[in-house]
Amino acid sequence: MKPNITNRRLGPLETGIIARLTYEKKTIVTAFDLDELFDLDELFNLAPEDRKQVVFRLKAKKILRPIKRGVYLFSPLEAGPGGSGMDEFLVPPVFFPSGNYYIGYSTMFSYYGFTEQLFQTVYVLNTIRTFEKVILGFSYKFIRIPENRLYGVEKVRVQEKEINISSKERTLIDLLYFNKPVGGIKEAARIFKEIVCGRECDLNKLVEFSARFPNITVRKRIGVLLDECGMDDKILKPLIKSVEKTSISSLGKTRRGTLNKKWRVVIIDDSPR
Repeated sequence: MKPNITNRRLGPLETGIIARLTYEKKTIVTAFDLDELFDLDELFNLAPEDRKQVVFRLKAKKILRPIKRGVYLFSPLEAGPGGSGMDEFLVPPVFFPSGNYYIGYSTMFSYYGFTEQLFQTVYVLNTIRTFEKVILGFSYKFIRIPENRLYGVEKVRVQEKEINISSKERTLIDLLYFNKPVGGIKEAARIFKEIVCGRECDLNKLVEFSARFPNITVRKRIGVLLDECGMDDKILKPLIKSVEKTSISSLGKTRRGTLNKKWRVVIIDDSPR
């Protein structure tokens, strides 16, 4: 049976646009990019309504696949009828071009090898809004956080784009805070200790980032775990100082247990640290 290529037949305008975008090695294409293309080349000098029709046809043929209004994934012809695949990390900067976001939580647990689980949702922490959306087959959960939690972020390059992700040290902190994906706090604490006691992260950064984390209970839990890994108090000093004037709290559901004066926390004997 011959493949149905009717919906991929291209006119001269479409072919010209695809050739230009391919030459420029575009992956993400905006409405501004297309307008600039239409304006700069006499071949594409079209009225606004005609431009819309060209874009509509390119979308119908999966040459341009919408990410959000006015922003598209470009699939060159060699990608085939199904269009190009996309690295899921390319989407967040489309929504937050000023960089006030990072990819984190369970997405990064897998990225750093804390767990062998592969999670279906890409978590994007940002300072603007909370919403969920399926984009080009990927499930995204955007979570608004206070600006004082937007730190410990690193940049990685994906197809020539800079993407914000949580650093390994920040991801360890988020692991204890957002522990349900790995099975709860007990398993999260086990993973944390395995990485930290094995010195598989920057301990100074971990302490610095932990001391800044707004959740006091998480800070205290980290302190107890770092003690169990035998970390020197000289390194722990910023974290110790961050909890020294706080009220006594508990690492379990009850306040009955052993008081750790250093971390100002009650440790339940049978509870996870």
